[in-house]
Parts: sequence; structure tokens; C-alpha cells
Amino acid sequence: MQHLQQPPAVNKPPRWRRWLVEIILFATLLVAFQAWQLRATPSAGVAPDFNGTQVDGSAFALTDYRTAHPGQPVLLYFWADWCPVCRTTAGSVSSIAEDWPVMTLATQSGDAAAVRRFMQEKGYQWPTLADPDGKIMQRYRLPGTPAFVVIAPDGNIRFVNVGYTTEIGLRLRLWWAGR
Repeated sequence: MQHLQQPPAVNKPPRWRRWLVEIILFATLLVAFQAWQLRATPSAGVAPDFNGTQVDGSAFALTDYRTAHPGQPVLLYFWADWCPVCRTTAGSVSSIAEDWPVMTLATQSGDAAAVRRFMQEKGYQWPTLADPDGKIMQRYRLPGTPAFVVIAPDGNIRFVNVGYTTEIGLRLRLWWAGR
């Protein structure tokens, strides 16, 4: 009777190493995609000023808003009523608005009355400016929603993010911009 020889044992790397490599690869791809997506967006320099009427009827000017919050970074949150990802970030924006100056811009979501109705239905309490034709969003050269722009106390754009982001990520960006 012939004995079958067992193939030599192959030493596989531990599972945690494989997972670490996969996590690093995923993170690298995510960062590369974000950089490609924001390639035309200003990620530094003076934030473009804008003004208008908020959905509650009060006047708004970015310069005045920043002046009213001296020494603090400001978060601009561009969102749309038709954006499903925006709905997932709404809770984070609500929480952050309790601690930081936040101005939201409802882009391509109708006029101020339509945005106000939508916000009442959803229970959103943020200061909001309707941007029905997306012109303010275009000034910031943002490719889509949700989009977050952190403006440092000196008026310069410090961070830009498009797509889902976590509350802790936003809080850390605001904290860093205020340093």
C-alpha cells in the first residue's frame, strides 16, 4: 500500500494581519476617492461670502454671522430634502448646532416656504438659508450633498467634506479649526 504524502503546511499570516491590510486598503481607497471628488473644490483660502434670507424670514450674511461668533469656527452644511444621506447626517448636525455655530443651506429643495415646511415635518431646528437654484453651493464648487465646510475664525476654509461623515469627525474638524 502506498502512503500519500501530505503537502507541507503553509504558514498563513494571522487573520488580524489580513484584516489590517484590508482596513488600510479600504481607508486608502476612501481617502483617494474623497480627494478625487473634491479636486475642484477650494479646500483653503478665504470662504466666499454670501447673504440672503433665512427660512424664518431673518436676514443672513456670512460675514455678520462670523462676526457674531468671534474666535469660533463656523460649520456650513449643504443639504437637500431629496438626499437620503443628508437624512442620516441630520442628527449629527442637530447635535453639533447645540455647541458650535452652524448655518445650513437647503440646496435645490425649493423656496424658503417649502424648506420651512420640510424642516417642520422633520423637526429640524437649525438656522437655514434656502438655496433653491444651488448658486451658493456652486460658489463653493461643491459636487454634491451632503457637504460640510468648516470655516476657521480667520475666515479661511479649513476643511471640506462631501458625503457621509460622523459627528465625531465634524467635532474634531471644528475643534482643530478653532485652535
